[in-house]
Formats: sequence, C-alpha cells, structure tokens
Amino acid sequence: MRKDVIYVDNNATTRIAPEVLAEMMPFLTDYYGNASSMHTFGGQVKQHIDQARERLAALLGALPEEIVFTSCGTESDNAAILSAIETDVRRRKVVTSRVEHPAVLGLCKTLQQRGYRVEYLPVNAKGQLCFDALENMVDDSTAVVSVMWANNETGNLYPVAKLAEIAHQHGALFHTDAVQAVGKVPMDLSRTRIDFLSLSGHKLHAPKGIGALYVRRGTPFSQFMVGGHQEFGLRAGTENVAGIVGLGRAAALAMLHLEEENTRVAALRDHLEQGLLQRCASARVNGNPEARLPNTTNISFEYIEGESILLMLDQHNIAASSGSACTSGSLEPSHVLRAMGVPYTAAHGSVRFSLSRYNTLEEMEVIIGKLPPIVERLRSISPFGRGEA
Repeated sequence: MRKDVIYVDNNATTRIAPEVLAEMMPFLTDYYGNASSMHTFGGQVKQHIDQARERLAALLGALPEEIVFTSCGTESDNAAILSAIETDVRRRKVVTSRVEHPAVLGLCKTLQQRGYRVEYLPVNAKGQLCFDALENMVDDSTAVVSVMWANNETGNLYPVAKLAEIAHQHGALFHTDAVQAVGKVPMDLSRTRIDFLSLSGHKLHAPKGIGALYVRRGTPFSQFMVGGHQEFGLRAGTENVAGIVGLGRAAALAMLHLEEENTRVAALRDHLEQGLLQRCASARVNGNPEARLPNTTNISFEYIEGESILLMLDQHNIAASSGSACTSGSLEPSHVLRAMGVPYTAAHGSVRFSLSRYNTLEEMEVIIGKLPPIVERLRSISPFGRGEA
C-alpha cells in the first residue's frame, strides 16, 4: 500500500489484504495444477476450492453447494437475470430499480431491445424505493425482480428480504446485486427467499477477476457459461484457483472484521462527513442516513464540478470519486442522483467517499483540512458560485 496516498474510493475497488495475497501465492507458483485433472498434483487443488466455497458460504449464511464461482459481479448479475428469463419463457418482464449498477441497467436495456418488458422502480429524494409502485409492477408476467442490496454511489441499503417475498407472491424469482454489501453488513440468506445474489471479490479485499453467484437450492438455473462440468455443471470454465482461494480468505477476514466495519469504520465516515459539512457552505449529503453502508458518504458541494474537486484532491494524493467507476468519464450527472431528484447544481458537484478498515482518523483529518479550501477556490472562479448564472 502506498503510504503517500489517502485512498477513499473503496466502492470502486479495494486493496488486496496482505493475508489474502499470502494465501494466493502458492497457487500462482507451486500448486498450479488444474483442479479437474485426475492426477494428484492437479486434484489436490480441489480441496482448497472447497474450503474457499465453505468460507464464502459462511459469510453469506448459505450452503457451500449454493455458491458458484464466476469472474466478477457483472457476470453474476447477467447469469442470474438471463437464467430467470430463460427458465420460464412465458414470463417476459423484468422489474428493477432506477438506481441499479450499470451491470444490471445495461443488461435490462439490451433485453428491452430484444422485446422484453422492463419496468423501473422509482425512488424518493432520499433514494428509498417507492413500494407502492412495486406492488403495481410485479405481476404474473414477471420473470425476475432485481434490486441491489446496497447502492454503490449513496450507500443506501434496501430491504431485499421483503422485496423477495413480494416477488415470490407472484411466482417471480428475486435477484440482488450485493457487490457493495457483502462483507459490510450481516447476511443470513438461509432466512430469506432470495434466489440469486451477486458479489465481486475486489470489493472486499480479494483480487479483481473473481466473483460468485449464490443460487438458492432448488432454484431453476440455466447455464450462462457452457462447456465443461465445473461448478456443479452450472458455470463452465477452468477454475481461477488463486482468485477463488483469495476470495475465500477475504470472506473469512470479512467475518472477523464485520463488527469493525459497523463501528470504527462507520465512526470514521461520520467524522469525515460532519467535518466537511461544518466547514463547507452549501453542502448536502445524498442518500438515506438512517439506512446505508457503514463506509459510504456521498456529498454534494453545490455550484461547482465534482470532477474539478477530484482533480484538486488528487494533487494532494487523496483518491475519491464522483460515483460509479463504471460510468466515469461521462459528463452526465449520476443517474442515481438524477433518479433522486437532486438539483442539477448539486448533482454535478457530488463526491463519494468510500472507506475501508485500512483508513485512519488521521487521514480523515487531512481530507477535512484540504477539501474546504478547494471548494472555496473553485466557487470563487465559478459563475454559479459567484451568482452570475
């Protein structure tokens, strides 16, 4: 970890935990056999895949046989939704929300082009789902309801267990993109009717290129990756053993640090948020402070551009973001903030700070010291900030 960088962009990606890297290394060097091989050198790898599956299942409150390893959260999202519409061809509607990750929204747009009907749940000013609309949208033509567990931009948490119940009342399946939630909030999938859950290793201190899909036992599933017999015949392709082992270790660490995430990390988030709001005029928190991830705050600094803030923070070796890394480079304001009705002058000036257990109070103090002068300087040269527009 570079000591000179204050990294508060953990919803984009996390550093690999040292313990994870150490456990992965033998499978990149000495134990490089194929887990599907009949010889001992390859076959011995399988027991480590099994252990990783058990560790991840324990974090989710699931059974090991309900865990399918994939390449990333996007693959898991696509596999779940496409499976749902393919296992019951009579149902040609998908219900999702307006604030989903591009991995879900992009697929839904493609499905619409293929003739499927997609309905989008609206949210209120805090980003909370409008339940009345859900009750009207889900019907007997719905194949799947897909709503994220936690929003990647605001940190908002959604009542996915309740949403799963509503979906099942109409015979629909329920999928949740839990990429941001896994390892940050307690989960026990055995007590829910959630059918599919997607996650990605690089959001919980495992490497990029490894993810998983939870498929509830008994849920019909149509193969997304077709070929060999790997992953119980549900996802073909030679296993990424080192990545799988790393994800398993990261899951075990996440269980150990879950309380810390919801106490110390949450306290750091609150300290940063309160410090910035006190020192920056015309600043506002976007989202629902009563139900959000412990590591995330999204703050709008009105009348200035968020990208300008980020560039000036970067000059101080502070790495934050304006929202989803998957939509960076776009000049359009966040689709999440637009769905919430955040005013244009605030949506363009939003900055997301997403922390991890590796952050410190000293780092939060540095940000609190550096950011207010940046905001003041940018407003002094902005026609909006000077009241000229």
